[in-house]
Amino acid sequence: MLDNLSLLWQAPILGVDLLLQGLFIGAIFALVAYGLALVWGVMNVKNLAQGDMVILGGYIAYQATLWGLHPIVALPAAIVLMFGLGWLIYLLIIRRVVDRDMFTSLLATFGLSLLIQQLLNLIYGPEVKVAESGFGSVHLGSFIIVQNVRLYSLMMAAALAAAIVLFMKRSRMGQAIRATAQDPRAARVLGVNTDQVYAFTYALNASICGAAGVLVAMIWVIQPYYGIVYSIRAFIIVTAAGLGNLPGVIVAGFGLGMWENVAGFVFGAEFAVAAVVIMLVLVLMYRLLQSYRVRQVVR
Repeated sequence: MLDNLSLLWQAPILGVDLLLQGLFIGAIFALVAYGLALVWGVMNVKNLAQGDMVILGGYIAYQATLWGLHPIVALPAAIVLMFGLGWLIYLLIIRRVVDRDMFTSLLATFGLSLLIQQLLNLIYGPEVKVAESGFGSVHLGSFIIVQNVRLYSLMMAAALAAAIVLFMKRSRMGQAIRATAQDPRAARVLGVNTDQVYAFTYALNASICGAAGVLVAMIWVIQPYYGIVYSIRAFIIVTAAGLGNLPGVIVAGFGLGMWENVAGFVFGAEFAVAAVVIMLVLVLMYRLLQSYRVRQVVR
């Protein structure tokens, strides 16, 4: 660890490279977290299967490579297929736990997570897979090398985020989602079909996860049991940013990406996931301390 810190001190350009790479991967984290924030804020469902939906989207990209197609072709297919799957999951599972207590929704989505993992394991096996993109890399100066796939992923994540924001602001369904998130009862009085809004919200979250999964499969490796890591990342970002705070989600996503990248270099790649878990603990402690101070002021 000390040797790595010394290397960063002697070569600051290496730190710039780590932060830049962290920004690229942070964009994907923010995309996944925004989908979780939608489901959490609108339906009050803590979706423990969030990361597994990301991995499922990654396997759609991998399947495209098995058919001789470029994985980027799987992006629109993943969005459509995951949207339909998300709607089906809502009808079969989530619909029954929306109005239940938090423990019930956690248990249901945890079971869904296990189901997705086992199905992927049966179909593709436990080995790690990657969707080769073959995009190459670009040199920024003498020391910074950026993989083109990460640059393209950043642009695609930004385009998807912008499309979601426009949809939420301009479309009738987007306005219905925002109204339901603020007050479901008032939305029902005004004629909003909240059950349809819930179904669309969960399906939209699944399609976001599918798109993010395609980008993940092109940059890293996927494996049936890797979903928990992306679920933890999404929970960290949403908890740190707060529900309904899209700028906060983006900033927290970039911040987590940079932290994980730097921590992986300083402490070793095997401790990168541990650094993410530590960040979750710190965020939760900070939120608890904030709530305690608010209660003290109220008293």
